[in-house]
Amino acid sequence: MLTHRHVEVFRAVMIAGSVTKAADLLSTSQPTVSRELARMEQSIGFALFERLAGRLRPTMPALALFEEVRQSYAGLERVASAAARLRAFRGGQLSVIALPAFSHSILPDAFLRFHGRHPGVSLSVETQESPLLEEWLTAQRYDLGLTEHDTAPAGTRVELLLQVDEVCVLPDGHPLLARRAIALSDFEGQAFVSLSSSDPYRIQIDEAFGEAGVLRRSIVETPTAVSVCTFVRQGLGLAIVNPLTALDFAGRGLHIRPLTRSFPFRVNMVFPEHRPGNPLVDAFAVSLREAGSAIESRLASRKG
Repeated sequence: MLTHRHVEVFRAVMIAGSVTKAADLLSTSQPTVSRELARMEQSIGFALFERLAGRLRPTMPALALFEEVRQSYAGLERVASAAARLRAFRGGQLSVIALPAFSHSILPDAFLRFHGRHPGVSLSVETQESPLLEEWLTAQRYDLGLTEHDTAPAGTRVELLLQVDEVCVLPDGHPLLARRAIALSDFEGQAFVSLSSSDPYRIQIDEAFGEAGVLRRSIVETPTAVSVCTFVRQGLGLAIVNPLTALDFAGRGLHIRPLTRSFPFRVNMVFPEHRPGNPLVDAFAVSLREAGSAIESRLASRKG
């Protein structure tokens, strides 16, 4: 019966060219190598070597068999190489699910930082709105999630990544650009671009304006902060959006001003607790925190 030991000895003899050198390669004795070769030949039913003047010369069947062995070991070496890359974070994949707004704001910056340290790692990003985002995290389908919600979905834990305030965005030439900060009263009678009526930030903002007795002219309602900024950039009105999306659009026909009233905007990291551990997650979380700090610095500079 052919065994892994037989194959190992045969490979060593083919590589080393002699029983003596093969024994050294395997850290064993010459008689052991000779015995295993004889057993292998008996098992497979044909001679592997011709013995000429004390030297071994591979037969044609042995050369063909060695090609199969070589390919098999090449596969094992690739596996070992991949394991070494993963051990050093030089390979592997990280899967992230996030709200769409984060795929063009904090995630690219975070991965740029991460990629500089671990260039062999690839990133898979899925975007999804709530509640599907939370359901997929509960199902342990991703290594990491980014959400606005503070409550941890079942089977996960939540860690605050970033807390900043929503901002006012205005188009080129808007009269309120003369102000360093925008008060709720400044929105009186202004054309306003809103998020969808079911959006929790839209609800919070509408309540604040209602309490302040400020009437805006709502001319557009759209579901995402990206589309809100696009409408504002066309000069159709001003709006209140999350600062991550606002920063992404700033300087392209859109301007940012802080609000005198605080509307907190949070970004949370969500870690599935029952998914097999991925050592890359902690390293990527470091890069996310760095990207979050960069966003805070950019916003702080605009207040100055």
